[in-house]
Amino acid sequence: MGGISESIKRIPTGSKILDAVLAGGYEKDILTIIYGPAGTGKTTLCILGGCAAARSGKKVIYLDSENNFSVERMQQLAPGDFTQLFDQFIFLRPTTFAEQQEMFEKLRSAVNQKVGLVVVDTIGMLYRLALSNGENAYKANQALGQQILFLSEIARKKNIPVLIANQVYADFENKGRVKMVGGELLRYSGKCLIEVSLSAQGVRSLWLRKHRSLSSDRHFYFKIVPTGILGVKEPSGFRWG
Repeated sequence: MGGISESIKRIPTGSKILDAVLAGGYEKDILTIIYGPAGTGKTTLCILGGCAAARSGKKVIYLDSENNFSVERMQQLAPGDFTQLFDQFIFLRPTTFAEQQEMFEKLRSAVNQKVGLVVVDTIGMLYRLALSNGENAYKANQALGQQILFLSEIARKKNIPVLIANQVYADFENKGRVKMVGGELLRYSGKCLIEVSLSAQGVRSLWLRKHRSLSSDRHFYFKIVPTGILGVKEPSGFRWG
């Protein structure tokens, strides 16, 4: 079993503390999903991952459905080599759920070994917007399933890691918990699920909720700083898991 585990290829996350939690980084042939409320650091983690992939000389496909990407933020995260790294990013900015699906379908055949990472920030926003605009729920779920299939094919068949940020909504049956937008479809398809949350003291937590080869009790607490994320001690009265 050790030989199999050691043969799994990973890429750096752009954060040493997250690399440690993930035993080296994001696995190449799976979907990794980072989910949590707004302001918990999802986009920062996406940009850090993109910068790490770009430093290896690879292109980064960055689908920005929420218009959250900030050039200024990337300059903070990569002050020494921003220009070089930014030239490696290819941005896609769908404005409708249908556009998002078309882009994923094209990526399935267009991406090649020059690409080191595909980032989706976020997968759920245009899906929720489509539902709120009256789109049939069955058709929207069917389309979301197709989009996840396209991304899974990129990861599995081309060995290119896919990093997905996702929104959440309140779990009314379990107070204090959240559920991912897209429900079981995303939870089943993502082989690495990372939940981020925010405490009253401004400290974030990151928990590995699912992984095919690592225990799901791995976690750390952090603050967002100009250069990325900084690990901190667990704040008093703030426990997850």
